[in-house]
Amino acid sequence: MARDAHGTPIGIVGLGLVGNAIARRLEAAGFRTLGFDVREEARASFADAGGGVAASIAEVGAAAGTVILAVFETRDVIEVVEGPDGLLSRGDVRTLVDCSTGAPSLLEALAARLAARGVVFIEAPLSGSSQQIAAGEATVLLGGADDAIARCTPLLDALSRRRIHVGGPGMGARAKLATNLVLGLNRAALAEGMVFAETLGIAPATFLSLVLATPAHSVAAETKGRMMVEGDFAPQSRIRQHLKDVDLMLDGARGAGQRLPLSETHAALMRAAIAAGDGDLDNAAILRQLRRETLPPSPSPPNED
Repeated sequence: MARDAHGTPIGIVGLGLVGNAIARRLEAAGFRTLGFDVREEARASFADAGGGVAASIAEVGAAAGTVILAVFETRDVIEVVEGPDGLLSRGDVRTLVDCSTGAPSLLEALAARLAARGVVFIEAPLSGSSQQIAAGEATVLLGGADDAIARCTPLLDALSRRRIHVGGPGMGARAKLATNLVLGLNRAALAEGMVFAETLGIAPATFLSLVLATPAHSVAAETKGRMMVEGDFAPQSRIRQHLKDVDLMLDGARGAGQRLPLSETHAALMRAAIAAGDGDLDNAAILRQLRRETLPPSPSPPNED
């Protein structure tokens, strides 16, 4: 059974949709995994799927030389790595691979602090849904030193052979935010077009066929269109997660003196969707919010009293 260069299992912190998809890729390539999540149900589900489960983050750090981070945001990354009970509190972690979508400047600073301790930090956010990650079809956007990335080639090969090295620490996050901006707007445009088509008397399934057969075609239509047509919003990625990314985009743009007017509108749609209880549904469920905001309400039944 393949292991990392330290003869230990690969640690995974964060056992949500992405963490589980990553684990399946690693295990299929022959790596052992040792995972941790703060949620007991996530640890139990991971164990049921055949992964090793640690009782704490520090236990992962004590057992694994290489740890993959699949947590929600950069504040979580910093706490997991440098917190009092974090990965570096004990053990011999030498390589950290961050697959989250984070704040570029904070990740740059973290990488510098880790380098001073002799710990390699590689950004590896994955562009794709959890299903695409599990199938090895996601694209890995790499930020880090050339030699560090070269040493992690077997691990990265297990994640996906679709990889783009965009620069040093922080550049992986910048690349993910820029591409996620386009991806998110593609989804929202598809949903708005589907709602508009309904008002014109075009059935959603027919509209999707039109999009896929015309220059309006997009990967968003391929991956999310059927979910919108069928109303199946079981999460492969979540609205609340993408709002976190869009907020990072807007913060970065403001810092550069730029406006992102389409993304501002998109963020407002997602905030309303979350307020309506749709935050943990798949991103395709933005369709529901567009229907709420743009379609006239259904007529009330007549009062028979």
